[in-house]
Amino acid sequence: MATVKPFKGYRPTAHAERVACPPYDVINSQEAREMAAGNELSFLHVEKPEIDLPESVDLYDAQVYAKGKENLEKFIASGILKQDDKPCFYIYAQTMNGRTQYGLVAAVSAEEYDQAIIRRHELTRKDKEEDRTRHVDTLSATTGPVFLTYPDVPEMDEKVRALCATTPTYQFTTPDGIGHTLWVMDNPQDIADVQRIFAALPVLYIADGHHRSASAANVARKRKAANPHHTGQESYNFFQAVIFPSSQLYIMDYNRLVKDLNGLTQAQFMDKIAEKFDVLPTGQARPAARHEFGMYLAGKWYTLRAKEGTYNAADPVDALDVSILQQNLLAPVLGIGDPRTDKRINFVGGIRGLQELEKRVDSGSYTVAFSMYPTSIEELMKVADAQLIMPPKSTWFEPKLRSGLVTYKYED
Repeated sequence: MATVKPFKGYRPTAHAERVACPPYDVINSQEAREMAAGNELSFLHVEKPEIDLPESVDLYDAQVYAKGKENLEKFIASGILKQDDKPCFYIYAQTMNGRTQYGLVAAVSAEEYDQAIIRRHELTRKDKEEDRTRHVDTLSATTGPVFLTYPDVPEMDEKVRALCATTPTYQFTTPDGIGHTLWVMDNPQDIADVQRIFAALPVLYIADGHHRSASAANVARKRKAANPHHTGQESYNFFQAVIFPSSQLYIMDYNRLVKDLNGLTQAQFMDKIAEKFDVLPTGQARPAARHEFGMYLAGKWYTLRAKEGTYNAADPVDALDVSILQQNLLAPVLGIGDPRTDKRINFVGGIRGLQELEKRVDSGSYTVAFSMYPTSIEELMKVADAQLIMPPKSTWFEPKLRSGLVTYKYED
């Protein structure tokens, strides 16, 4: 049973397009400073509050979180954000390259995250998790939504279609060409129907936002421990999510760049990879199917096809293309044992295009690049259902959710 809860969100009173900002973890502090320059409405002042402090201040200094709280309170006090009068759900639609995905904005249960009803597929980094935990705890709010998904439910699709036929509350296009539209769902019968529909779902899946989920759960546990009268219904026991039907999601390739050939000559390298892959000089940059890889080396594109028997097709993790490449090439041939920490490897999301791989190799910054066939949402769900963990940088979801359109603030 998946719990979704309506809440009295804080929303922009005007100029939603100036308030909304990218997620905190897809831009660095310098990019955030530049993006928010001259825009006092940007939610980056809340999501990345270090932009309002001297650059000499450490990103994890207590001043940063205090500034975030101050900025959020200022946004509310000045009327940039106003709280809805009653608990609502919201529908958040994003349009990219003519394709639209419709998500339910709701509060979801931190306890269900702990119980694996909200299922994850990635590990979190301790430093990033601690950062967001302090942010959530200090602000008493989850400011950036978690990106969840679920197998399609026709009744929910019909409910969304009916609401989206009405006039939206916000509608704008960001400079990257992505359309953002939001509707408020405040009809009690609609709210009850949505809760009933989701209560019939056994699980939800994290698509993107593992650190945000873990951080909200950390705060919930902390506050539960400090509250002898905890009931489970306190607002701190929930966090904001946008929940999309799985068929609407778009996972892009997450590609690899490696600085050197681990001391091998090009000929030696080609001989070694031929043990586990068919190596074809196709000139094609993009893989055509699962278990195929593009490889850019010395100005040429090759297609690598994993040979049968070189991976366990019955294992949901071993059968992933990112696992096949890691276990049969990156680790044994190029000596990259831990891609999370090895400085010789880098990752480029497919949104940057395969030309970015060519550019970096041709510049001499890297020696070889690998283009990946995108991980499917079905593969993600199989891994999560087995309560296993994907290798790092397995999925790249587009478009990214904007922060600031709806904010979930603790009321207790």
